[in-house]
Amino acid sequence: TPPAIPRREWIDVEFLVENLREKVHVHVDLCAGENVCSQKRVCEANLHRPGLALSGYYDLFTHHRIQILGNTETEYLKALSKSEQIERFASLLTFDIPILFITNNNKLPHYLEDLARDKQIPMGYTSAETMHFMALLQDFLEDQFALQTMVHGTMVDVYGIGILIVGKSGIGKSEVALDLVERGQRLVADDAVMLTRKGSVLMASATDINKHFMEIRGLGVLDVLSMFGIRAIRYQKRLEVVLELTLWNEHDSVERTGLGNEKINILDLDIPIIRLPMTPGKNITVVAETIAMNHLSKHYGYDPAMAFQKRVQSAIESKKLRAEDSNSLKRAVDYFEGDIE
Repeated sequence: TPPAIPRREWIDVEFLVENLREKVHVHVDLCAGENVCSQKRVCEANLHRPGLALSGYYDLFTHHRIQILGNTETEYLKALSKSEQIERFASLLTFDIPILFITNNNKLPHYLEDLARDKQIPMGYTSAETMHFMALLQDFLEDQFALQTMVHGTMVDVYGIGILIVGKSGIGKSEVALDLVERGQRLVADDAVMLTRKGSVLMASATDINKHFMEIRGLGVLDVLSMFGIRAIRYQKRLEVVLELTLWNEHDSVERTGLGNEKINILDLDIPIIRLPMTPGKNITVVAETIAMNHLSKHYGYDPAMAFQKRVQSAIESKKLRAEDSNSLKRAVDYFEGDIE
C-alpha cells in the first residue's frame, strides 16, 4: 500500500467547536476567547485534565493539549479562597492552551471567566458528563488526525462484511462488484478506496469525487445510486477481508484447506487476505459471498477448516482411516432409503 499520511496535521478551535455542535451533537457554550478560536490550533487527539497544574505543579503540564475541567477540578477551585482561585487560574492561563472545557454543568466564577477573556484563552461550558464528553471528543479528534492511505481496488459490503477486492488493472474487480450489487450487496468505493485507521480497525470509504460511481471497461462510468437506489451503496464500511484476484498459473501454490490464514499488513493492522486464481467458468461473485459468510461463521466461533481437520485427525487416531486400506473409508449414510423424488 502507499505510505500512510495523517488526515490532518492540525485543526483550529473554531472548526472543533462547530463540529462538536453539528456532528457530535454536544452543545458547547463559549464564554471566552470566541474571537481567537480561528487562530488557536489543536495538533493531537490526547486530552488533559490540569488537576496538578491547578495545584501549582507544572513540570509535566502538557499545555498544548485540550484541557478538561470536570467535577474534581472545579470543586478543588471552590475549596480555595478567592485570591487563591485567581492566582492558580491566572498561572494556568499563562500557558498557550488551545481551549479549556468545563463539563457536567459546572460553572466558574465570573472573575475567572474574565481572566480567560483577558488572556484570550477560549473557554466553553458543556452539560455533558466528563468521561462521556472526553470519549466523544477524543473519538472525533482521533478521526481528524487518523492515518490514512489510498489503494487501488473496489470495496463492497457483502452480508455486512467489508471486502476489498484488489488485483491487476482490468482483471474484473468492478465487474464482480457490479454483479454483487445486482444481487443485493452494497458498493462502498470503486477504483480508488480511502483507508483510514481508527483505533484497531480500518474504515474504508470512497473519495469525494468517486462516491457511488463505478467504471466498467467498455461501458463507461455508472451511477450506482441512480441505477440501483440507496440500498445499493454505503459511504463507509469497516475493512475485514482482502480478496485478491489473480490470473491462474498452475505452478503457483494455491490454498486448498483454508488453514493458512494469510494476512496482509495495512496501516500496521493485520487483515485476512484470500488470493483467488481466476479460471474460466469460476463464479467469483458467489465465491465472494461465500467468503463473507465463511468470515461470519468464524467470527461467531465456527471454523469449517478446523472442524474438518479435527474430524480427519480423530479418524486417524482411532485407526478408522488408514492410508494403506482404502476399504476403511465409510460412506456418510449407513442405509439408502428409497428415494422417489
